[in-house]
Amino acid sequence: MFQNKNVAVFVTGSIAVYKSLSLVRLLVKNHNDVHVIMSEAAQKFVTPLAFQTVSKNTVLTSDFDSKDPTIIPHVKTADDADLAIVAPASANTIAKLANGIADNIVTSTLLTMAVPVFVVPAMNTHMLANFATQQNIANLKQAGIQIMEPAEGFLAEGYSGKGRMPEPGEILTWVDESLKLKGGSLAGKSVVVTAGGTREPLDPVRYLTNHSSGKMGFAVANAFKNAGANVTLIAANPLITPPSGVNFIRVETAAELLAEVKQAFVHADILVMAAAVADYRPAKVANKKIKKTADNQTMTLELVRNPDILKEIATIKHPGQLVIGFAAETNDLISNATKKIQSKNLDMIVANDVSQSGIGFNADNNQVTFLFAAGKQIKTNVESKAKVADQLINIIATQMQNQ
Repeated sequence: MFQNKNVAVFVTGSIAVYKSLSLVRLLVKNHNDVHVIMSEAAQKFVTPLAFQTVSKNTVLTSDFDSKDPTIIPHVKTADDADLAIVAPASANTIAKLANGIADNIVTSTLLTMAVPVFVVPAMNTHMLANFATQQNIANLKQAGIQIMEPAEGFLAEGYSGKGRMPEPGEILTWVDESLKLKGGSLAGKSVVVTAGGTREPLDPVRYLTNHSSGKMGFAVANAFKNAGANVTLIAANPLITPPSGVNFIRVETAAELLAEVKQAFVHADILVMAAAVADYRPAKVANKKIKKTADNQTMTLELVRNPDILKEIATIKHPGQLVIGFAAETNDLISNATKKIQSKNLDMIVANDVSQSGIGFNADNNQVTFLFAAGKQIKTNVESKAKVADQLINIIATQMQNQ
């Protein structure tokens, strides 16, 4: 567990504030210097004195009661911190943080932070599921802020649901694992990630494609970036905004994707092919819109094979480079993925069953099986694509270290 860090702990308006006392105690026990910042609502549940007693530091509750005229409390707190943990994070605080609102001591300090920020939502299950809350959480993730999944269980309202604050020990384990990623487990490595779904034009207005949104590939690219890697993200027709801090290249067809991947892979250490690539394309592309006629009730479309990008990469791969593929299957998941890892000279393949609702194309969650060339398999739980991506990066970092 991390030690000797200056940790800013933000507590906001939730009954779960009582758990934050234990969180602070564990941080102090692990030899960290903890500074607590409390919102006005949080002080209604637990007094600042309780946190001061546990942390052995003055609790920051206002920007206007400093006894030292030479400092601005929220700026000094942010400047001194090595990391920030917001636990519990109320829906109100999440909304303000996602939209840059700094109208209290918590949000003013958070907005000044230039260090890793870890947010632990805790709220009513319906409030958590509300579209506005989910959009705010998505915006924070997009900005590189780490969000912990709330726990499920008995809520203060008297019924069970998702929204409970996880236990303090679980929070510290999650922060520790995230810090190891952010600490640069792949610092200096050059990584190429593909995402999205290719389009193969039929005429000027129509094309053949698939349902891939690019979410999984984007999550992988973001996780690599957080691990310190230099990331080139090549995306085919993505439906979402790419993560910041990566070299982003947009393509349309499988042929364009192949050309960009081959060029980028020459100097890369790792390639992760998360894009959904069309196996076939129309043999001929009409230069005008294909019109229907009264006589033609059917149409025959001739298709030809697209290049197999991973097979082409296998011919230029040199020792020390890692190539990881994705296998999106609807049946015989493991057997189909195993054939691919063998036929395409892959170091690993990430297999997922896209026929299952909630973990297929366009979903926010995923469940995958990591298959290794030597035969080992690791199956994840159903969890966010960001969390799946973090697990993948941990595995890759271990493989790179063991080479």
